[in-house]
Amino acid sequence: MKHNIRGLIGAGVAGALGLLAAVAPALADTDIKFALDWKFEGPSAPYFVAIDKGYYKAEGLNVTIDTGPGSVAGIARVAAGTYPLGFFDVNSLVKFRDQNPDKAVKAVLMVYDKPPFAIVTLAKTGITKPKDLEGKILGAPAPDGAFAQWKAFVKENGIDADKVKVENVGFPVREPMLADGKVDAITGFSFSSYFNLLQKGIKPEDVKVMLMADYGLVLYGNAVIVNPEFAKAHPKEVAGFVRATIKGIIETARDPEAAIKSVMKRNETGDEAVELARLKMALKDNIVTEWVTKNGIGGIDYDRMTKSIEQIAVTYDFKAKPAALDIFTEEYLPPAAERKVK
Repeated sequence: MKHNIRGLIGAGVAGALGLLAAVAPALADTDIKFALDWKFEGPSAPYFVAIDKGYYKAEGLNVTIDTGPGSVAGIARVAAGTYPLGFFDVNSLVKFRDQNPDKAVKAVLMVYDKPPFAIVTLAKTGITKPKDLEGKILGAPAPDGAFAQWKAFVKENGIDADKVKVENVGFPVREPMLADGKVDAITGFSFSSYFNLLQKGIKPEDVKVMLMADYGLVLYGNAVIVNPEFAKAHPKEVAGFVRATIKGIIETARDPEAAIKSVMKRNETGDEAVELARLKMALKDNIVTEWVTKNGIGGIDYDRMTKSIEQIAVTYDFKAKPAALDIFTEEYLPPAAERKVK
């Protein structure tokens, strides 16, 4: 009888160990590689805050973040599954979806409610309005998210594009070429080009920024986008990533001085004062807009998204124009009450 009891106990222990072994993998954090559009600069603070504050960890996620090639080119990386999630230009996603109808990549979290797409110039050029670009040289990197909106900007402002010489320049030389007078204006993200020029010794009052959103564009900016296969297989993880990122944005908006520390830990060559100013500019102009303050972080106005797609159609020939619901889904967003900037 004793032997039978020992056998039963042994079997029970073995069974318990087997159950633990089966459960353990399910309890392990899900690894997620997240692709930024650009470098580890001030505006990337919310994601690093979400790591450092344990927001992703609380959702069962082990998130690693990589730099990106610009807000356009990286979309293909998410579509291919190289990264399950990324942060890229939603307007370029509209075109990508039209060109790749079999790749149902969607945006799940709008971050730049007002896009930072800008034409940046210097006071000495005399360029004060869009039409002044005629007869000038515009430096524009081909993969630049702002340059991707150039044709729509031209249309909205009655610019004769034939009178503007567009020079394809690399990201690293864009601001130096403007500072040196080799081009008259550049396309770029406002908070990138502005501070890059200050670092080149240009005085703040000499840098002139024209936000395209102030000159007729109703477009949205960068959003978190997701690979469709990953979303289908891991809907809870996508919702968890979105929820944690929103917490990171709210915390960053609440205390940008503390949030920038999370960036600087990962960018040892950066200037903290510059990156903090860059972050504050992005929060004020692009992230915490009047609409976001009222409606919460992460969502969109579908009527506006529809209008933005129509605006893209003015200068882009769609094969099959997508609808707003093809581009953005709210299914992974937490309730609006949890998305309010406190």
